[in-house]
Amino acid sequence: MKILHTSDWHLGKRLDDFSRLEEQKAIMQEIGTIADTEKVDAILIAGDLFDTFNPPTEAIDLFYRTLKQLTNNGQRPVIAIAGNHDSPDRIEAPDPLARECGIIFAGYPNSKVEPFELESGVKVLHSEEGFLELQLPNTKIPLRILLTPYANEFRLKTSLGLENSEEELREVLQSSWNNLADKYCDSKGVNILLSHLFVVRKGDKMPVEPDDEKPILHVGGAQAVHTENIPKQIQYTALGHLHRMHCVDNQFGLVYYSGSPLSYSFAEANQRKYALIVDIEPGHFTSVQEIELTKGKRLLRKRTEGIEEAIQWLSENQDALVELTLVTETFLTAKERRELTAVHQGIVSVIPEVTNKQELSGEAKKQIDLSKSMEELFIDYFKHEKGQEPNEELMKMFNEMMAE
Repeated sequence: MKILHTSDWHLGKRLDDFSRLEEQKAIMQEIGTIADTEKVDAILIAGDLFDTFNPPTEAIDLFYRTLKQLTNNGQRPVIAIAGNHDSPDRIEAPDPLARECGIIFAGYPNSKVEPFELESGVKVLHSEEGFLELQLPNTKIPLRILLTPYANEFRLKTSLGLENSEEELREVLQSSWNNLADKYCDSKGVNILLSHLFVVRKGDKMPVEPDDEKPILHVGGAQAVHTENIPKQIQYTALGHLHRMHCVDNQFGLVYYSGSPLSYSFAEANQRKYALIVDIEPGHFTSVQEIELTKGKRLLRKRTEGIEEAIQWLSENQDALVELTLVTETFLTAKERRELTAVHQGIVSVIPEVTNKQELSGEAKKQIDLSKSMEELFIDYFKHEKGQEPNEELMKMFNEMMAE
């Protein structure tokens, strides 16, 4: 059985003032072409389908057009779960109609897929809260999926009976997964966990969440889950949330983040993007093919010494979106900014690095250092206004606001 694993589409997302819609259209088409070329049996989308709870109309239109292409007239089921950027109710709203096309949505950890059968041969064999077993058209092997969409503290409390401790979160998830795996996941089928959670190998350094990403750790969210919490029957864990494709673990089955199909912040500059083709046979080792996606624009960061060097580099890197740090003796003039934008239409931001700030006075001294993070800028502002650093409680409130 071949599965295509993708996630973190963030349809509707912009990069500052730059729309990414045309790139998103191209990358969705590319994913569809890969699914056809590789003749995959099913497609898993591990959350963050949209960038906001209320996405723009063009993003919604692109989403459903893409799913229609991916499902190949009901021959190839598409299973999509909600991420922390998605409204679970919005994701599940079209489910009755979507099922008729072979598209299955799950918005909550305790969502239950209603049984259905299509003329194509797609059929729900078993379904309960957090679990789905499918019969596919081109194979007699059943596909079993443990479904765990993104769950913040409130959703986990209501759906899984979670209290507060980090250890209990892992225990409750592990218990829930094990109960389902023991009941349904034997060696005669393909067994997968599909989730949008922060998953790490115990003892490993915590990975960094993407810039501009709503954090799901510690700020009204869920703590990290360890790969050892995944049931032994699970052959492949398809994850969403982190934007860099990587294998988290290969000891407890294969555990992968597919990453986002586009680079959505300059923290992802020069990052390659992939769709994952997972080849699984019941009771055997799983293999993963990493297919690079090429239709999105590169995000490039560049530091140059002076206007002339900047113009030369920009002219050589036209097909990219750029964050330019410009080292100059004084702040940029309006004329110099016009010269830069005339050379390159994809300059997202220009960060001036002034070498003789001490010689400047008046308004020039008040320039903001845009290379700092939002949190650092807030601390600077607070110190400027109040004469002291914000306390821990205020910073916690600030981070919660940023997460929302």
